[in-house]
Amino acid sequence: MDRLRAMETFIAVVETGNFTESAQRLEMSAVMVGKYVRQLEELLGARLLERTTRRQGLTDAGRVFYEDSKRALEYVRMAETSIERLRASPSGTLRISAPITFGSCVVAPLVATFQRAHPLVRIELELSNRVVDLIDEGFDMAIRIGELGDVDLIAKPLTVYRMAICASPDYLAHHGTPQSPHDLANHRLLSHTVWNSRDAWRLRGCEEVQPPIEQFFTCNDGNGLRMAALASAGLLMQPEILVAQDLASGALVSLLQAYVPEPRPVHVVYRQDRRPLPKLTRFIEHLLAHAKEQEA
Repeated sequence: MDRLRAMETFIAVVETGNFTESAQRLEMSAVMVGKYVRQLEELLGARLLERTTRRQGLTDAGRVFYEDSKRALEYVRMAETSIERLRASPSGTLRISAPITFGSCVVAPLVATFQRAHPLVRIELELSNRVVDLIDEGFDMAIRIGELGDVDLIAKPLTVYRMAICASPDYLAHHGTPQSPHDLANHRLLSHTVWNSRDAWRLRGCEEVQPPIEQFFTCNDGNGLRMAALASAGLLMQPEILVAQDLASGALVSLLQAYVPEPRPVHVVYRQDRRPLPKLTRFIEHLLAHAKEQEA
């Protein structure tokens, strides 16, 4: 039995005075109205209506149940209205997972511009290169770099993730400018700690013959490597978004452009929901509209 529907039916019977008019109000048959009332009485173990051939009235139990049912349905309507308000205007907390470099360079600035337009949305941005479980860990959305594989999530393409090879003018003045990947053996290379010796500095077109490379400096943070490159410590290969301003200003010089690794796709992923809340849909729209601008 649908208890809320049964309570609504009972209230209509009390307020209209009979089964026929309450059936018309609720757009159901008078037989179904009577069935709901009987089910309620059986559930409660008490008679709610005194019915005679001439009139119908409430019992003491019926009067109490009528008042309490009215209040209960009003609370339900209030709850529904609060959800409708939530769906009508972005508000609440939005939890986002993003890779460290992309999240700090692209997502974080867009969070700021989004919140200026939607100040009622609180955002928790977790920067991590691990793949989080949106459901188990309570995230609303995530940014994924690379191929997605079989993922039971909605995925929208956001941009592409490009790498750059570069060095400071001062470093190049002292050590020369590499013209091919084979020249890297004569340079000091700055590498990320998570790269293993097999994958480090794997360049486009050099899959079969990887030149021998000695990593002189490693760090577990891309920005730390960038700062070392700006200080002329060696050659850097990091995401283009991390060094875009340095390349534009001339603080770093782009190298070996024909050999940088192939760009990888970037996607926004989120759980399937027939009616996702505005805080999520609006932020995704904001990302899709402005992510590429943020990289420039």
